[in-house]
Amino acid sequence: MEEKTKLELVGDLRVRSYGAGGPLTVVLHGGPAATGNATPIAQELADTFRVLEPFQRGSGGDPLSVSTHIADLHDIIVARAGGERPALVGESWGAMLALAYAAAHPETIGPIALIGCGTFDVVARAKLAATLEARLARGESLYDFAPLETITQSIDDSLDKAAHLQTWEDMIRLQHEGVYPAAFAVITSPVLMLHGSYDPHPGKMIRDSLMPHLSELEYREFDKCGHSPWIERFARDNFFVTLRTWLSKFGQTE
Repeated sequence: MEEKTKLELVGDLRVRSYGAGGPLTVVLHGGPAATGNATPIAQELADTFRVLEPFQRGSGGDPLSVSTHIADLHDIIVARAGGERPALVGESWGAMLALAYAAAHPETIGPIALIGCGTFDVVARAKLAATLEARLARGESLYDFAPLETITQSIDDSLDKAAHLQTWEDMIRLQHEGVYPAAFAVITSPVLMLHGSYDPHPGKMIRDSLMPHLSELEYREFDKCGHSPWIERFARDNFFVTLRTWLSKFGQTE
């Protein structure tokens, strides 16, 4: 299948699209504000799926919030899905946004894949901080286990620190107020967590915090793999086979 890639505006938001056929999949970058970080995932999936890669809104004007990003994503899905219920594939913060969006609009989306999902409680965040501190003290890699030199994280814009802080502070506020993860109980879509064993984000702890609120949750962990499986030497191939196979169960590919 010939890969077709283009960058366009949906309203005032940039969206990159890939692929010529197959079920629609929306890939969400992490950060917050790590625009372009999910590009290698979108590119790899484009041989099987039609892929949208939204560039999340930057700072300026009113402070950013989780609800702002949800509304932006909804505008894109309404404009581009044509009534189809797309899959959501989110990495890190993007995984958290995928769940937040699905909780607000459960009727609009299909399967949800969470890659290196972020934390939803103070205990998991304390574990993340302790892991990073210990690795720093030992001089170890903080996030990656064995990254491939030929595949790099691609951030299209310099990190928008204000967008990062505003968005993350609002997510923490919502967790403290008990909104998340409790709001995820309305989600009926199947959910797959994909996590590296070396990821400092404690995958099993995050999974356990989500399980009471998600009716269909699967967890897969990759050995010798850090926070970004798509760049990992020992996990990349298995990661993409697992993700592609799982997504394909929920729609006919062309």
